[in-house]
Amino acid sequence: MQTITPCLWFDDKAEEAVKFYASIFKNSKIKSITRYSEDAAKVSGRPKGSVLTVAFQLAGQEFLALNGGPIFKFTEAVSFIVNCETQAEVDRLWEKLSEGGEKGQCGWLKDKYGLSWQIVPTVLGKMLQDKDARKSERVMSALLQMKKLEIKRLEQAFRRE
Repeated sequence: MQTITPCLWFDDKAEEAVKFYASIFKNSKIKSITRYSEDAAKVSGRPKGSVLTVAFQLAGQEFLALNGGPIFKFTEAVSFIVNCETQAEVDRLWEKLSEGGEKGQCGWLKDKYGLSWQIVPTVLGKMLQDKDARKSERVMSALLQMKKLEIKRLEQAFRRE
C-alpha cells in the first residue's frame, strides 16, 4: 500500500470519471466502490445507495474518487503529469484526455471533468536541464508556442535546426 493517495472530489461523476481514466491508462482498474449509507445520505443530502467513493489504480498508482457534491471544483493548482516516451503516446493521451475538455498551452489540458493534466515527453526534462543554457532556452521558446508538445519540434529547437 502506498503512503499517500490522491483523492479527487467530484460532484456526482466519480464512477464515470474513473471508468474513463481506467480505459485510457494501462495497468488500471477499479478496486472498490463504497455507497452512501442511510445515515451518510441524511448528513450529506446525497441519495442513499449512490456512489460515495471509488478506489482505483491508474498506471499502478492508487487514487480515490469521492462524490462529495458541487462544493469544490478542480483548478489548475493541482494537475497530473503524464510522462510519455514517444510522440505516439503523447498524441494518444492528448486526444483521449482532452476529448470533451479543453486543450491548453505547453502540454496542459483539462479533461471533461475539469481535472488538469500535463502530457509531457520524457525527453523534455533532459533538454531543459542541459548544461548549455542556450539550448534549453531555445527548447523553452519552442515549448511556449505549442499546445500539444511535439518531440520533433523540441529536438529541432534543441539542435537549432
